Amino acid sequence: MDLWQRGELLAMAAELMPRATAEGGAAGKRLGEFERHYTELAFRVASGIGELHHDWADTFFILQGGAEIVTGGALVGPHTVAPGEERGTAITGAARRRVAAGDVVHIPAGLPHQMILGQGETICYFVLKIQQK
Repeated sequence: MDLWQRGELLAMAAELMPRATAEGGAAGKRLGEFERHYTELAFRVASGIGELHHDWADTFFILQGGAEIVTGGALVGPHTVAPGEERGTAITGAARRRVAAGDVVHIPAGLPHQMILGQGETICYFVLKIQQK
């Protein structure tokens, strides 16, 4: 069994914040690797790019802060960064939803998504990535 308590995760997030600022807006820490899934902690101080994972579903548990999640539509300027992984500068024709601490977001494999932060916003979230194929 693995247990990550909120206080412990937020203490790790405080350590990730300077990295996120220095490394282009985001930093993460892998927490556990398992047969068909893994967990990580993510901290953002800036918006992300458009992403599409063909073989992995994402579930985000928002621990602190808030952002807008953009899902669906199509990647703008898509390019492959690894097998089954595409990135783009943005997403067009997508739905937008506001998320905040306490929310849980599930993004199925194959669904383009992007996290947009407003001026001065930060967000910390626990990520569960589950392999679909």
